[in-house]
Amino acid sequence: MIQKLVLAALFLLCFALPAEAVSCSTYASSLVLGVYFGSTVDVTGSVTVVCPQGIAYNIGLNAGMGPGATVYSRMMTGGNGGQSSLGYMLYSNASYTSVWGNTSGTGWVTGTGTGSAQTYTIYGQIPAHETSPLGSYTDTITASITGNFSTVTALFSVTATVMSGCNISATPLSFGTYSGSIVNSTSTVSVSCTPSTVYNVGLNAGTASGATVTTRAMTGAGGALLHYSLFSNSPMTVNWGQTVGSDTISATGSGATQPFTVYGRIPAGQSVTPGSYTDTITATLTY
Repeated sequence: MIQKLVLAALFLLCFALPAEAVSCSTYASSLVLGVYFGSTVDVTGSVTVVCPQGIAYNIGLNAGMGPGATVYSRMMTGGNGGQSSLGYMLYSNASYTSVWGNTSGTGWVTGTGTGSAQTYTIYGQIPAHETSPLGSYTDTITASITGNFSTVTALFSVTATVMSGCNISATPLSFGTYSGSIVNSTSTVSVSCTPSTVYNVGLNAGTASGATVTTRAMTGAGGALLHYSLFSNSPMTVNWGQTVGSDTISATGSGATQPFTVYGRIPAGQSVTPGSYTDTITATLTY
């Protein structure tokens, strides 16, 4: 009878031993988006997970702390006394197409533990044409590691600075065939500047020998010249030059691309050698 009681006690003791608890850990790097001038900014950060061999887990990134933010429209706050926002996105792939959210339906990332550190790249992006005021911006993202174990988290900061800056591009201007009559044509100069940035767009004299902004010319074979003019208005009455405050175009950036039409004209009555004529104009952006 004594033996039976001892055996029963041993059985109960073995049955009550707890299973070994699963434990994972994580840490993440800050995401520094740098200086934003209105063009797309792409950078990378990382989140690292350590889980035991064979343990499945999910990595979720929340929406951050921006007012009204979602994983599809995250926002840093700052600028203008901290009352403004700057939109950005977090992706899980190098082509910046798969949004990284915090549920299976919003693109969380899954993995299986190896017992060693596993690092995943976070692809951060500020889209072009954001219209945020100048200043510094920040957000805090929570990375959560979930699975059949207690959730672990890591916080990382997202930062950027909006500064005055601009980009400029231009399309070719082709006059086609000249037979002695007036020929008109246009091209487009496109400018993108951060909001509130005041800028001027100037066009130089070109590359023809002796040319000025009021006596431009295309050059042909043997140095032959075909004169033309560039204007900033459709009636072609305002010459477009390169002296700020005199004959340039002035505007204020909005964060979006702002197009300006260049109006070109070859005057009638020029006697020139038949052939092809070309010139190169440099558009200068001053801000």
